[in-house]
Amino acid sequence: MNRIRYIPHDQIDYQKWDHCIDNSSNGLIYAYSWYLNACGVKWDGLVLNNYEAVMPLAWKKKYGIYYLFQPWLCANLGVFSFHTLKEDEINAFLEAVPKKFKYIDISLNYGNIGDQKYSVTERVSYLLSLQPDYEELQQAYRTQLKRNLVKAKSAGLIIKWDIDIHTIFPLAKEIMQRVSPISDQEVERIITLTEEVSKHKQTVTIGIYSPNNQLLASAVFYHSHNRWYYLIVGNHPNGKTLGASHYLIDSFIRRYANTNSVLDFEGSDIRNIAYFYSSFGAAPITYQAIKINRLPKIIRWLKK
Repeated sequence: MNRIRYIPHDQIDYQKWDHCIDNSSNGLIYAYSWYLNACGVKWDGLVLNNYEAVMPLAWKKKYGIYYLFQPWLCANLGVFSFHTLKEDEINAFLEAVPKKFKYIDISLNYGNIGDQKYSVTERVSYLLSLQPDYEELQQAYRTQLKRNLVKAKSAGLIIKWDIDIHTIFPLAKEIMQRVSPISDQEVERIITLTEEVSKHKQTVTIGIYSPNNQLLASAVFYHSHNRWYYLIVGNHPNGKTLGASHYLIDSFIRRYANTNSVLDFEGSDIRNIAYFYSSFGAAPITYQAIKINRLPKIIRWLKK
């Protein structure tokens, strides 16, 4: 008989947990125990039988109320399993979330389809298969992108691989500040996380420099399960008119073309950014965000 157990964080068998993520048909880097720990979040887990399928539960407590949330730098969590998951299995995990969590606002992964009885929002990410050779991938580029690449080459921009991750974060902080305020503590958390991913040899860094050695565009790509994550990005305003960020991604695509992998740009609700991703031929893919409200009626309206 299948049995889903709720296991508090300090009782989780990390080795078995990460073995499940390693071998999941829908595995993602965000679900590894070491990744979640490095994110600095409190999390417990739901486990099927002997870690045949798992679901991280990242939680917080406010005003005495426990709730589940989607951690920063974890675009998708949900259920991970050795086998392809069916809708009723996803529903069983959602039903197994302890009732002490009065509010749930989480994003499932691409392999999870939950029951429509929950409040479901379709989110969009952009994926680019890197299996074709570079010439074929380049044919899918938009015309404006190709023009920007000509600009970058004409300006003599220089590609450097394996740059120090710490040179990227000052620019990355500026990019993040334009979206929403970010504290020094949050920046330190990103650095700690990236250092941890690097320890697992699952990062690649790249920088685009001007002829006078100014860093114009940079990125840290995380890697797992044949998937590259375009996650930490630092661009200088001086590189915008030179097509530096376009040149960076094109250089990455050129290097990893004709490999059994995908480039995950992650999602964006900002139209211009979504257009930027799609200009490389990346295709939209949907995943579900789930909300479950068990709050007392007197305060439920606050979280609608």
